[in-house]
Amino acid sequence: MFDPVHLRSFLAVAQTGGFTRAAERLGLRQSTVSQHVRRLEEAADRRLFLRDTHSVQLTGEGEAMLGFARSILDAHEQAVGYFARTQVRGRVRFGASEDFVHTELPQVLRGFRRSNPQVDLELTVGLSAVLYEQLADGRLDLVLGKRAPGEELPGQLVWEDRLVWIGAEDFRTEELRADPGQPLPLIVYPPPSFTRARALEACERDGRPWRIACTSTSLSGVRAAALAGLGMVPHARSLIPPGLRELPQQAALPDLGTTEFVLTSGRVAARGPVRVLARAVLADAFRLHRAPAER
Repeated sequence: MFDPVHLRSFLAVAQTGGFTRAAERLGLRQSTVSQHVRRLEEAADRRLFLRDTHSVQLTGEGEAMLGFARSILDAHEQAVGYFARTQVRGRVRFGASEDFVHTELPQVLRGFRRSNPQVDLELTVGLSAVLYEQLADGRLDLVLGKRAPGEELPGQLVWEDRLVWIGAEDFRTEELRADPGQPLPLIVYPPPSFTRARALEACERDGRPWRIACTSTSLSGVRAAALAGLGMVPHARSLIPPGLRELPQQAALPDLGTTEFVLTSGRVAARGPVRVLARAVLADAFRLHRAPAER
């Protein structure tokens, strides 16, 4: 009843927030993606999206379909992988942004290894900018990382996310709101971190004083500092680590804008193992990217 092709287009629209971006991610025409969603709505006899000239939002029925679509596609990918195992051989050097340390990335890679036992997978976790440098130098084959919207950096869009301020459950913003002259205590990665640069730019733009409360090279260190109440962290909304929360907007904190997560391959993109891993990551993107309420 529900075609997996239509479900993939539906998920891509829900994840990227629009038909144009979904089409870019899937390598399809916008009209094709629209047709897939329309056919899915016809099959379900329900309206799944509310559309206007500026935004696309899930309806209540669309939210329900989101869960079903993920389950159906997950089972579909497992079945395809089981019955169409390929004897792909070789090595893939895969780089992933620190943002994914506390997501289901290990399970995604575990599934890839199970389906491709002849592939040697080498994982590097780090800052996106550093991973892109290693990709350009030929030290990595594939990178899942961040870029600024509109940035001229090659890669296939996986999803767009909003950057927000996060902190411990008991981190209070009342004093920061009452006294705008009080420096914001920032917990950040070292340069060339994208989120660090975005946070400092936002503070400078709003004329908001700031101080570095903690610098850590790992997400585990950033999370530990935030859990200790040392300060606030600029972070992707859909990837908030366990134990932390998005700080309330009424605190009048500087707006951090959005970021894009992209999958970028290097000079050996034509190699079989790299293509297979890229397909696996894109197929399981919905497991990596989940709204806070779903985790």
